[in-house]
Amino acid sequence: MDYKLNLDWHAFLESHWQKRPLLIKNGFSCFVDPLSPDELAGLAMEDEVDSRLVSCHDGQWGVKHGPFEDFDGLGDKDWSLLVQAVDHWHFPSAALMKPFRVLPDWRIDDLMISYSVPGGGVGPHLDQYDVFIIQGQGRRHWRVGEKIPMKQHCPHPDLLQVDPFEAIIDEELEPGDILYIPPGFPHEGYAIEESLNYSVGFRAPNARELFSGFADYVLANDLGSYRYSDPDLTPRENPALVQHQELNKLHDMMEDLLAQPEVFRHWFGEFISQSRHELDLAVPEPLYENAEIHDLLLQGEKLNRLNGIRALRVGDNCFVNGELMNTDRIEAADALCQYAQVDKEHLGDALGDPKFVRLLTHLVNQGYWYFDD
Repeated sequence: MDYKLNLDWHAFLESHWQKRPLLIKNGFSCFVDPLSPDELAGLAMEDEVDSRLVSCHDGQWGVKHGPFEDFDGLGDKDWSLLVQAVDHWHFPSAALMKPFRVLPDWRIDDLMISYSVPGGGVGPHLDQYDVFIIQGQGRRHWRVGEKIPMKQHCPHPDLLQVDPFEAIIDEELEPGDILYIPPGFPHEGYAIEESLNYSVGFRAPNARELFSGFADYVLANDLGSYRYSDPDLTPRENPALVQHQELNKLHDMMEDLLAQPEVFRHWFGEFISQSRHELDLAVPEPLYENAEIHDLLLQGEKLNRLNGIRALRVGDNCFVNGELMNTDRIEAADALCQYAQVDKEHLGDALGDPKFVRLLTHLVNQGYWYFDD
């Protein structure tokens, strides 16, 4: 299904993105759920799928993690089933991500879907990322508070919540309504009746993740092997003192690595193109030969990108799932990143380049792209 979002993106980005929450009534007109609660429950039974069950009975919060064998004995109120990265596993649900590609692909994370019975929710909490929450079947009551310093606590080891807050948005959402919440705004939602909610979340790495990822890249690629040196050292009156110029020199050694544009771009391409969730990879059997890929595309077949695969262009290089696309055919590689489906028109004369065809064959045989059956 093709979902059309009723939103003025320019006005939204200027007034609300990372600034203020927004309730978008009828954001999707005549909204149709892409999956049923039973289908969501089926996904939560799969080993590869990240899921959890959150409940609150008599003031006691409980969390169980999937995969689940059954859902017997849960009762008809006060619990929610949440499943991450459903766009990786359920093709119709992945269509909900398309309207949000006005925003950068590298910032989009995944589609989390929750099913809740009356009273079901995860309690008042903060998120450190932007999220669009789409109301599917049923109705849900949402409250959003002002962004102020708030203490967090753990009513359960797997739940982080905040204390009650005064609401600046206090509304019931109906099918097709969308609630946008920027980072740091407290919010809570409880189902009024059996409900499905679709959360399009955005990736926002913190400095710790960036430094850790860059350090891993430096080690893996044997960079920065030069050592500290001090040929101008003079006798020290206080040998216990680390002098300012020595600290500055050490700082410069580390900063020099970050200051190399090609190193930084290559690291970031590998880092940010990695998926944080499992992928529904299906390696073709038998594997394709280069000539088969070439001929199928020339005959008019189309290549489809696997849902959930992160394919991004950084500078003059393209990356997919943590790998560099090693090719000089940057425009053709860019088309693979930009479009969910490509054909010979997108790839142009790159199909006449044996090296590029070998790259395509590798990507298809990895399960990252596939032909329609």
